[in-house]
Amino acid sequence: MKTLDGIIAALYDVISGPAGEKRNWNRMRALCKPELRLNAVGQSKDGSIHYVSMTLDEYISRNGPFFEQNGFYERELSRQTDQFGYISHVFTTYEIKFKPEGDVIMRGINSVQLIYEQGRYWIINVLWNAETPQHPLPERYLGEG
Repeated sequence: MKTLDGIIAALYDVISGPAGEKRNWNRMRALCKPELRLNAVGQSKDGSIHYVSMTLDEYISRNGPFFEQNGFYERELSRQTDQFGYISHVFTTYEIKFKPEGDVIMRGINSVQLIYEQGRYWIINVLWNAETPQHPLPERYLGEG
Protein backbone atom coordinates (compact mmCIF):
# COMPACT_ATOMS: atom_id res chain seq x y z
CA MET A 1 0.00 0.00 0.00
CA LYS A 2 1.87 2.97 -1.29
CA THR A 3 -0.61 5.65 -0.15
CA LEU A 4 -2.51 6.39 3.04
CA ASP A 5 -5.71 6.69 1.01
CA GLY A 6 -5.15 3.21 -0.39
CA ILE A 7 -4.42 1.47 2.89
CA ILE A 8 -7.26 3.14 4.81
CA ALA A 9 -9.73 2.30 2.00
CA ALA A 10 -8.47 -1.31 2.03
CA LEU A 11 -8.87 -1.51 5.82
CA TYR A 12 -12.54 -0.54 5.59
CA ASP A 13 -13.10 -2.73 2.53
CA VAL A 14 -11.66 -5.93 3.99
CA ILE A 15 -14.03 -6.03 6.97
CA SER A 16 -17.11 -4.93 5.02
CA GLY A 17 -19.42 -7.26 3.13
CA PRO A 18 -22.78 -9.02 3.01
CA ALA A 19 -24.02 -11.81 5.23
CA GLY A 20 -22.70 -15.14 3.99
CA GLU A 21 -19.44 -13.68 2.68
CA LYS A 22 -16.24 -14.73 4.42
CA ARG A 23 -13.82 -11.84 4.77
CA ASN A 24 -10.40 -11.95 3.11
CA TRP A 25 -8.28 -12.14 6.24
CA ASN A 26 -5.12 -12.76 4.22
CA ARG A 27 -5.65 -9.36 2.63
CA MET A 28 -6.01 -7.88 6.11
CA ARG A 29 -2.75 -9.52 7.16
CA ALA A 30 -1.04 -7.97 4.13
CA LEU A 31 -2.02 -4.49 5.34
CA CYS A 32 -0.48 -4.89 8.78
CA LYS A 33 2.76 -5.62 10.53
CA PRO A 34 2.66 -8.99 12.34
CA GLU A 35 2.78 -7.18 15.70
CA LEU A 36 -0.48 -5.33 14.96
CA ARG A 37 -2.77 -4.58 17.90
CA LEU A 38 -6.49 -3.95 17.52
CA ASN A 39 -7.95 -2.12 20.50
CA ALA A 40 -11.40 -0.99 21.54
CA VAL A 41 -12.47 1.24 24.39
CA GLY A 42 -16.03 2.03 25.36
CA GLN A 43 -18.62 2.20 28.08
CA SER A 44 -20.59 -0.81 29.29
CA LYS A 45 -24.30 -0.64 30.08
CA ASP A 46 -23.43 -0.43 33.77
CA GLY A 47 -21.38 2.72 33.09
CA SER A 48 -17.95 1.16 33.54
CA ILE A 49 -15.25 1.81 30.98
CA HIS A 50 -13.96 -1.30 29.24
CA TYR A 51 -10.89 -1.81 27.11
CA VAL A 52 -9.90 -4.81 25.02
CA SER A 53 -6.68 -5.34 23.07
CA MET A 54 -6.37 -8.10 20.48
CA THR A 55 -3.97 -9.59 18.01
CA LEU A 56 -5.30 -9.93 14.49
CA ASP A 57 -6.00 -13.63 15.04
CA GLU A 58 -7.97 -12.82 18.20
CA TYR A 59 -9.91 -10.14 16.31
CA ILE A 60 -10.75 -12.59 13.52
CA SER A 61 -11.92 -15.23 16.02
CA ARG A 62 -14.01 -12.69 17.91
CA ASN A 63 -15.55 -10.75 15.00
CA GLY A 64 -15.22 -12.81 11.83
CA PRO A 65 -18.23 -15.06 12.46
CA PHE A 66 -20.43 -12.05 13.32
CA PHE A 67 -19.42 -10.21 10.13
CA GLU A 68 -20.14 -13.28 8.04
CA GLN A 69 -23.49 -14.11 9.68
CA ASN A 70 -24.96 -10.61 9.84
CA GLY A 71 -23.40 -8.57 7.13
CA PHE A 72 -21.27 -5.62 8.18
CA TYR A 73 -20.44 -2.42 6.35
CA GLU A 74 -18.06 0.12 7.87
CA ARG A 75 -17.61 3.32 5.88
CA GLU A 76 -15.32 6.28 6.39
CA LEU A 77 -17.09 9.62 6.90
CA SER A 78 -14.09 11.90 7.33
CA ARG A 79 -10.42 11.84 8.19
CA GLN A 80 -7.71 13.86 9.87
CA THR A 81 -4.10 12.88 9.28
CA ASP A 82 -0.85 13.84 10.98
CA GLN A 83 2.53 12.75 9.66
CA PHE A 84 6.14 13.11 10.67
CA GLY A 85 9.06 11.27 9.15
CA TYR A 86 8.01 7.65 8.76
CA ILE A 87 5.00 7.72 11.08
CA SER A 88 1.38 8.60 10.35
CA HIS A 89 -1.65 8.92 12.58
CA VAL A 90 -5.05 8.77 10.89
CA PHE A 91 -8.13 9.76 12.91
CA THR A 92 -10.89 8.32 10.73
CA THR A 93 -14.57 8.78 11.55
CA TYR A 94 -16.76 5.82 10.62
CA GLU A 95 -20.33 4.64 10.40
CA ILE A 96 -21.52 1.02 10.52
CA LYS A 97 -24.54 -0.58 8.85
CA PHE A 98 -25.64 -4.20 8.51
CA LYS A 99 -26.65 -3.55 4.87
CA PRO A 100 -25.33 -0.85 2.51
CA GLU A 101 -28.79 0.72 2.23
CA GLY A 102 -29.66 0.07 5.88
CA ASP A 103 -29.81 2.31 8.91
CA VAL A 104 -26.65 3.48 10.63
CA ILE A 105 -26.25 1.34 13.75
CA MET A 106 -23.07 2.92 15.08
CA ARG A 107 -20.61 5.74 14.49
CA GLY A 108 -17.24 6.38 16.04
CA ILE A 109 -13.58 7.07 15.47
CA ASN A 110 -10.77 4.74 14.48
CA SER A 111 -7.34 5.95 15.52
CA VAL A 112 -4.95 4.23 13.09
CA GLN A 113 -1.18 4.35 13.51
CA LEU A 114 0.98 3.47 10.54
CA ILE A 115 4.63 3.36 9.58
CA TYR A 116 6.23 3.81 6.17
CA GLU A 117 8.79 1.09 5.56
CA GLN A 118 9.99 -0.91 2.55
CA GLY A 119 8.33 1.51 0.13
CA ARG A 120 4.82 1.23 1.58
CA TYR A 121 2.56 1.92 4.56
CA TRP A 122 1.89 -0.68 7.25
CA ILE A 123 -0.80 -0.54 9.93
CA ILE A 124 0.69 -1.18 13.37
CA ASN A 125 -2.16 -0.19 15.69
CA VAL A 126 -5.89 0.53 15.53
CA LEU A 127 -7.81 1.92 18.51
CA TRP A 128 -11.52 2.66 18.21
CA ASN A 129 -14.22 4.25 20.31
CA ALA A 130 -17.91 4.28 19.36
CA GLU A 131 -20.05 7.36 19.72
CA THR A 132 -22.43 7.42 22.71
CA PRO A 133 -25.05 9.90 23.94
CA GLN A 134 -22.52 11.02 26.56
CA HIS A 135 -19.78 11.35 23.92
CA PRO A 136 -21.28 12.44 20.59
CA LEU A 137 -18.88 12.91 17.69
CA PRO A 138 -17.59 16.50 17.60
CA GLU A 139 -18.38 18.45 14.43
CA ARG A 140 -14.68 18.74 13.61
CA TYR A 141 -14.59 14.95 13.07
CA LEU A 142 -17.67 14.88 10.84
CA GLY A 143 -16.54 17.30 8.13
CA GLU A 144 -14.07 16.80 5.32
CA GLY A 145 -10.66 16.09 6.83
